[in-house]
Amino acid sequence: MITRNIAASVFTLGALAAGVALAQGKDMAGKDTAKPAMEKCYGVALAGKNDCAAGPGTTCAGTSKTDYQANAWKNVPAGTCTTMKTPKGMGTLTPMKS
Repeated sequence: MITRNIAASVFTLGALAAGVALAQGKDMAGKDTAKPAMEKCYGVALAGKNDCAAGPGTTCAGTSKTDYQANAWKNVPAGTCTTMKTPKGMGTLTPMKS
């Protein structure tokens, strides 16, 4: 009976420790699990899948008219934009001419 109480206590303390770690944005090994920084990447969004800024005649999110539209951007993890390859070239951090 005492063994069950100890086991239940250990389990409860473990669950509490895991909850504290998650609340701090770190996993149990101390690695950061917070949401990564994002950046605007132009020329990588599919038609209608942009996050904003799709040029003249459009209002904002989801309004790009063509795949990989040069003046439409999508949020991507910071540092990955210029390595994204599309059929029209690489992603860029600044709007391009269509």
